[in-house]
Amino acid sequence: MDDNLIFGRNAVTELLKSGRSVNKIFIAEGSRDGSVQKIFALAKNAGIVVEFVRRDKLDRLCDGRHQGIAAVAAAINYSTLEEILELAKNKNEPPFLILLDELEDPQNFGAILRTAEAVGVHGVIIPKRRSVQLNATVFKTSAGAAGYVKVAQITNVAQTLKNLRELGLKIVGSDISAQIDFRQADLSGAIVLIIGSEGKGMRRLTRENCDELIKIPMVGKINSLNASAAGAVLMYEIFSQRSRSQ
Repeated sequence: MDDNLIFGRNAVTELLKSGRSVNKIFIAEGSRDGSVQKIFALAKNAGIVVEFVRRDKLDRLCDGRHQGIAAVAAAINYSTLEEILELAKNKNEPPFLILLDELEDPQNFGAILRTAEAVGVHGVIIPKRRSVQLNATVFKTSAGAAGYVKVAQITNVAQTLKNLRELGLKIVGSDISAQIDFRQADLSGAIVLIIGSEGKGMRRLTRENCDELIKIPMVGKINSLNASAAGAVLMYEIFSQRSRSQ
């Protein structure tokens, strides 16, 4: 059983009231009484994803002790995008952000956080839906870096990128079909680096919201790196360029 799984109506209600970050709420299909409606309302007000599932799925998750309700709490609390930008401002540094576009593997997420902490990334942005969330596996794989790197959840990737562009950040996407070698790109200023999902890469709408697409050239028989390896290469190039520009 997941250490971050909270189940039972009273326990989930208190979790939501506590202010602790929650990845998702599971509600058994057909549960509609007052306490369930209260939990649903609390979750929606907090912007937490609610998923209605078959009761047998909850039975498997919670050994049958769920009362029709379960929640997956985050291993650590999420930050806000505003807090990430404020951190960069307080350090008197141009913002350095990573956006993960529907990344699904928690081990890749943890490895990316570990590199992000090493190179001074101010924060990592993830979608609330169709994305890996902060959990115990991510925390362990990150070697504790998840406790130091701010992570913010967003509901709309395209709108968030537009807002960040208006604040002066350059939106750069990693794409195997790009024409620009990452070593020839200007990555020295305020920047959002987008890392796509395993296998599929960035979504079309995300790609269309990039100011520049860059690629990592390869000469071997394997034509792509996994998300965390590609992210590490690109983050260190950004780190190098930022260091030279200071």
